[in-house]
Amino acid sequence: MTSPYPAGSGSCNHGRVPVYRDEGVVLRTTPLAEADRIITVLTRRTGRVRAVAKGVRKTSSRFGSRLEPGTYVDLMLHSGRSLDTVTQADIISPYGTTIALDYARHTAAAVMLETAERLTSEEREPALRLFLLLVGGLRTLAAGERPAPLVLDAYLLRSLAVSGYGMALDDCARCGEPGQHLSLTVGGGGVVCAQCRPHGAASVSAGAVRLLTDLLRGDWDGALRSDLRSRREAGGIVAAYLQWHLERGLRALPHLERA
Repeated sequence: MTSPYPAGSGSCNHGRVPVYRDEGVVLRTTPLAEADRIITVLTRRTGRVRAVAKGVRKTSSRFGSRLEPGTYVDLMLHSGRSLDTVTQADIISPYGTTIALDYARHTAAAVMLETAERLTSEEREPALRLFLLLVGGLRTLAAGERPAPLVLDAYLLRSLAVSGYGMALDDCARCGEPGQHLSLTVGGGGVVCAQCRPHGAASVSAGAVRLLTDLLRGDWDGALRSDLRSRREAGGIVAAYLQWHLERGLRALPHLERA
């Protein structure tokens, strides 16, 4: 998507510029005092930012509804020592509002938003690829043209890959032996050959491995040809792999609806 403002109009150099502009996706909101909220946003240039949105819980708030989770917004912020302050917010795309109309898409989006926050462990560290993956995933969910579980799994696999946790699906994760391997170890990084298979490795179907490969590569024609059994198996693998590398469970994951 083209930025709604000219290139170079904002700056993330907070040491010199107290007010800056950036676009981002609202990941989470937390109540603060009686009328304020702390919003967590993954921005295009600055990375993950936490900022106070003052008065947004009042019914008379000018931009409270613009700062809901899943909303893609153009923000003006004033930098602070620990928390920035939102001074202006304009909606670029209300993905969250559209997605909320369908429970399966809503729960998938919740997992996406929480994952994006967890994968950006350091605040103010630029994470453009993660930002673009999140915007693309939410856009696809909002369009409703592809099954929500497949959109989610594609997003999770690609986000893990750009964060350094890519799942080996073509070659053995241990020795690099090419070929179709039907054993998988979550802790070991993906599929393994018969010689490298450790105790406790799971057996996986060829259909599930093929689907995971299609989702990681963005081959939607192949992914949409998959059967329900392969989709459920692949979804379980992705969830286990995600939580292993995040080192703890996601709050949103138990609520996920998979058809």
